[in-house]
Amino acid sequence: MSSNRWHFSRRKAIATGLMGVLISAVAGRNTLAQLVNKPPNELAPGEYTWHPDRAPSGPLTIIVSLPDQRVYVFRNGIRIATSTCSTGKPGHITPTGVFTILQKDRHHHSSTYNEAPMPNMNRLTWSGVALHAGNLPGYPASHGCVRLPLEFSDLLFGVTHVGTPVIIANNVTQPVDVVHPGMVLSQYAEHEFDDVSKGIKNKVLPSTAHEDNKVPPVSVVISRGDFSAKVFESGKVIAQGKAYIKDPSMPLGSHMFTLVQAHGERQGLQWHAVAFSHDAGGDITSADEALIKRVTADPNVIEAMKVRMHPGLVLVLTDKPASHEKHSDPNFVVMTDQPT
Repeated sequence: MSSNRWHFSRRKAIATGLMGVLISAVAGRNTLAQLVNKPPNELAPGEYTWHPDRAPSGPLTIIVSLPDQRVYVFRNGIRIATSTCSTGKPGHITPTGVFTILQKDRHHHSSTYNEAPMPNMNRLTWSGVALHAGNLPGYPASHGCVRLPLEFSDLLFGVTHVGTPVIIANNVTQPVDVVHPGMVLSQYAEHEFDDVSKGIKNKVLPSTAHEDNKVPPVSVVISRGDFSAKVFESGKVIAQGKAYIKDPSMPLGSHMFTLVQAHGERQGLQWHAVAFSHDAGGDITSADEALIKRVTADPNVIEAMKVRMHPGLVLVLTDKPASHEKHSDPNFVVMTDQPT
């Protein structure tokens, strides 16, 4: 073997060995991770709860509370899990807002921080924010990611899909049921409901193995900040136009609605709604039917939504402009607030 090849092989072996040490270190720091049966406010660092039987199926919503350093997992509007976490430390603050999972990788390594292991990575932004396993000291200590107990991150990875919504906030409500007696962002004639209902029933939640998705995840963002309406399919803008808001001087607040199903009795759509705010302890406008009734959009936006309705579709209402500065990538919207 030539000298150059020997040195290259030696460097590769050392790098591989160091990577093994790093992976072991991540796992080692999470050896205290423990499945427990406690109220969320009593969880110690590394502890988590997991009760998937409470809601075996339905749309998933993940909420990260920065003040609590907790991650709450809701399925079909019911909390099935809570975990301790560690978010961004001063100088590397975790951004707040509504995100959707952009990419999944069980064996990811950081391209920014010396190939550091990030097991069970659910990516939230292309700039490096993600949910993944990591050290949990009991306070914010990451470079902006949301660190989780190793075992919990593995369980969470198994139920998420590309497009799963994640809310990161300082003040947030639990999901509530909302039924809007009409088409999203528009009223429709009663004879149209059967077609809408059948269209939803013929579709399923996006698959956890996103490469097998038969139903591309769809997100819709309605902004009072610039009166825009955008429809995203698999992260790409496929329709956009003007949003029309009743009483435009009155704030909408920050809300996320996740579509559950068509509601036959009320001839409308059933949603799980969450209200949130960047400000800890700040006032939150209730997420309810009245908010959706205030909003409509250009016909091309409504039509794009109609033909793509599926369980798990995400609708975001915000007072902030839906500008490219609020995107994690030019082709995907993330409504974020940064501390001032």
